[in-house]
Amino acid sequence: MKWREPAGNCRSRVQARSRLLALSQTSDLAPAEATIDVVVLNWNGGQMLVRCLETLGAQTIRHNVIVVDNGSTDSSLELVGERFPGVRQLPLLENRGFTVGNNRGVAEGSAQYVVLANNDIECDPAFLERLTAPFSDEGVGMVAALLLRPGRQVIDSYGLELDRTLAAFPRFGGRSYDPDRLHEDGLAMPTGAAAAYRRDAFEGVGGFDEALFAYMEDVDLGLRLRAEGWRSGGAPDALAVHLGSASFGRRSRGQVEFGGVARGYMLRKYGVLGHDLVTAAMAVAAETAAVAAEVVLGRDLAALRGRVAGWNRAAGVRAEAPPDAINDSIGLLGSLRRRRAGL
Repeated sequence: MKWREPAGNCRSRVQARSRLLALSQTSDLAPAEATIDVVVLNWNGGQMLVRCLETLGAQTIRHNVIVVDNGSTDSSLELVGERFPGVRQLPLLENRGFTVGNNRGVAEGSAQYVVLANNDIECDPAFLERLTAPFSDEGVGMVAALLLRPGRQVIDSYGLELDRTLAAFPRFGGRSYDPDRLHEDGLAMPTGAAAAYRRDAFEGVGGFDEALFAYMEDVDLGLRLRAEGWRSGGAPDALAVHLGSASFGRRSRGQVEFGGVARGYMLRKYGVLGHDLVTAAMAVAAETAAVAAEVVLGRDLAALRGRVAGWNRAAGVRAEAPPDAINDSIGLLGSLRRRRAGL
């Protein structure tokens, strides 16, 4: 699905993007010694993006910020240009999704480390410094931040864990925030909402798979990084508040369908149904339950339609999931409980 601008606004918006793109190519940005590029993807984020950039501006470590605008039709471009002249903007003419947008943003930079930040997160001042600290271990290729829900009392996620069907779940999601109870057991990879990557690792596996528009792209990237021998680290003291589902809306039909596309694509790409009988049975049962729940809640076939489209899109695409990325303790009931919590 693509969103296009109203015809009456198209010419002026394109001209504005062109002017900002020209400026971004000549701007004197952050100091050359900065080792971190922060890529913030935006689509009609407006004031939410402003707050995100304000918190990035208060960081304790030098960094570059690159805002990739995915064809916004609000005032996002103008707000950033007026209030954050040191931020590089990369305007795209239409919404190209999470994968294309972030790949373009990463390619714009050259710093040793890349941090991806959703436009709906607000970072603590030491966020970047602490998020990149685990890279002191040369075997770590990606790092998960700790995201809290508004109010800072409940955890949104501390990276992702996977069941044997490659369904991904936010670790510690919904639990009360207690820093003494956090650990890295079962940490498969970071969530794309707030993640750090070594640039050479990210580029070495080709970045995000652009066949995915949104959802599960962080899982796919993490699996490919792990297959190349990179480990996932955790930074429990790298704190940010995550509003969540800001682009598509909580449980919107677009969100459900895009999620379904991603799920169908991943099932086929990684050969989940052909792995073994137990895994196949678990996948069929879990997906049937997920689609049925969405039919009841949404009164449409968005979840099923998305899965079929994703399955078809993955024709001829194959990859292997490293066994050590799977949390085998998550059985069918555990998977269903986690899925239900996400509804």
